[in-house]
Amino acid sequence: MPSSLSFALFFSLLSLLFSFISSSNSTTSTVPLSLFNTKHPSQDLYEKLTHLASISLARANYIKKSQDSPVSTTPLYPQSYGGYSITLSFGTPPQKIPFIMDTGSSFVWFPCTTRYLCTNCSVSSATSQSIPTFIPKSSSSARVVGCLNPKCGWIHSNNPNSRCQDCESTTNCKQVCPPYIILYGSGSTGGLALVDTLDLSNKKVPNFLVGCSLFSSKQPAGIAGLGRGLASLPNQLGVKKFSYCLVSHKFDDTGKSSNLVLDFNASGEKTAGLSYTPLLKNPVASEKNALSVYYYVSLRKITVGGKKVKIPYKYLTPDSNGNGGSIVDSGTTFTFMNRGVFEPVLDAFVKQVKGIPRSESIEIITGLKPCFNISRQETVSLPELKFHYKGGAEMTLPIANYFSFAGETDVICLTMVTDSAFGPELSTGPSIILGNFQMQNYLVEFDLKNEKFGFKQQMCK
Repeated sequence: MPSSLSFALFFSLLSLLFSFISSSNSTTSTVPLSLFNTKHPSQDLYEKLTHLASISLARANYIKKSQDSPVSTTPLYPQSYGGYSITLSFGTPPQKIPFIMDTGSSFVWFPCTTRYLCTNCSVSSATSQSIPTFIPKSSSSARVVGCLNPKCGWIHSNNPNSRCQDCESTTNCKQVCPPYIILYGSGSTGGLALVDTLDLSNKKVPNFLVGCSLFSSKQPAGIAGLGRGLASLPNQLGVKKFSYCLVSHKFDDTGKSSNLVLDFNASGEKTAGLSYTPLLKNPVASEKNALSVYYYVSLRKITVGGKKVKIPYKYLTPDSNGNGGSIVDSGTTFTFMNRGVFEPVLDAFVKQVKGIPRSESIEIITGLKPCFNISRQETVSLPELKFHYKGGAEMTLPIANYFSFAGETDVICLTMVTDSAFGPELSTGPSIILGNFQMQNYLVEFDLKNEKFGFKQQMCK
């Protein structure tokens, strides 16, 4: 969640930012969805798996330790770095900007200004000039958000007095909304809040709150937060339901894309063919609690090879402090499980995969386990992995969604992660974070009106 930290860098760049003075009716909007291109052609699969495992674990640490601080369509593209991106148009005239789609956060921001600073960012060029940025002075509808604006309270305190500390009175204060700093598991960003027009394919949304980031670390693209918070894309648009189908990513920045579908007038009817389970909220979450932005689902049990994995109940349901339970997070690549969940799953695979040796050297390199050396196997049979949800919904994962080749074609690894075996277990936050790698070639639906999560396996294209 954002925090109101002030840095001299913000104010040194203000003059570069703000040298400006201050729809059609449709029930759905569709946005293309794809993988974000980080362009590392020389990176081998060992390195990619190691990188994706590490950022998945970093993302899990961030989520688990988070602190308070009618239909239209958009293409959705898979990316080699392990996430999915959409392109949105902001401003008058519209400027097209790519965003990483993230159901695990609730703020929309883009790289901003010609002097945008991005450190440790994986882009095709060593300079930030290669990163698509929004130019506020080129938009006649862009406005800086004032500290008295209620939308400033969506990213800072709801109390105007705490947001407008430089004013003697909060009845006629010209102070801008304080700068924001957002910390993610694999990076951070900071900037100032704007309102501008979001131009969807068939719908214009004026006064949309968006972050104008002046600098970032390890965040080469903006993020479109689709979580439960007030500032999220669905909430600002009044979306009743959204869905997407994640095309398979082979870590190669495929040009294939699917769609993010935003439904503004969803009925109570279920989508044909989908299995549903209730969407839940953390029982202790509130608007000021970081846990309130996540989409919880009731994962009742996990089976490996048809056999139930013995998982302590405390991991499956949030406790009185809000810790535990499962969330769906498109911003995580490999599914994270607390050690108390992962180790029984690991043991189940090791016991059922017979006659195939473990490759501990690859496990050390990638951080993934178990890894099996299949070089001398004529045929390989792996146990079926199935997630069972409240209401009877079952997700039977294809093998390609939970095992991947590591480097050469003789070693395969389970693409799930857990916290380090050394030191105490990460007991705060959700115990299970369902990542996008496990959701490849699944149509998933977040029915916000009826609080249901639906899914079905299908080829996404």
